[in-house]
Amino acid sequence: MSTENTIEYKTTKADFDGKQEYTITVYAENRIGLLNRIAIIFSKRKINIESLNTSPSEIDGIHRFNIVIHESYEVVRKLARQIEKQIEVLKVYFNTNDEIIWQELALYKVSTDEIAERVTVERLLRQYGASAVVIRKDYTVFAVTGHREETDALVKALEPYELIEFVRSARVAIIKDSAGFHEKLKEFEAVEPGEELVENEFLDKGQKIFTM
Repeated sequence: MSTENTIEYKTTKADFDGKQEYTITVYAENRIGLLNRIAIIFSKRKINIESLNTSPSEIDGIHRFNIVIHESYEVVRKLARQIEKQIEVLKVYFNTNDEIIWQELALYKVSTDEIAERVTVERLLRQYGASAVVIRKDYTVFAVTGHREETDALVKALEPYELIEFVRSARVAIIKDSAGFHEKLKEFEAVEPGEELVENEFLDKGQKIFTM
């Protein structure tokens, strides 16, 4: 799957400029400076990154970047091509929200007294599937996973009940119609196998060869 045919262009959720939310998935070696170079590609084109997550992938030694932007199909396609030119990058995919399974983690710090005294707060947390991470006398921290609309809705619902703090993670996403990049990597190796390592016959004779 190349950057040319990763997705079929859909206009159902695009705005009047033809823009919609895309998740760019980058498989790359985890090298110093790569993230900075990728960020420069976006900043040069004055494109705002809505969310950025990097983590190990299913392949040992290969990291996976999830980058969320709001742009048109053509802009995203060109960006994917540009990122793929980086020497450490193995493959780039881009998908609409309909084509991925994605989640974000949100943490909420709420007054413990409010939870204990108000049934409404407890009911709200249950409704959103919140789980307690830390419970103290002065505050309790809850965790919720879901889409941004869901985590934002809980923020608004908790505001009247002494919501002390709120933080949300970057998006993590998996492509629905994908067998995984590991399989693609094996296909690439079958078509273009790496060069066989040839042992240097003079490796253990350095002193003899290089002594003047």
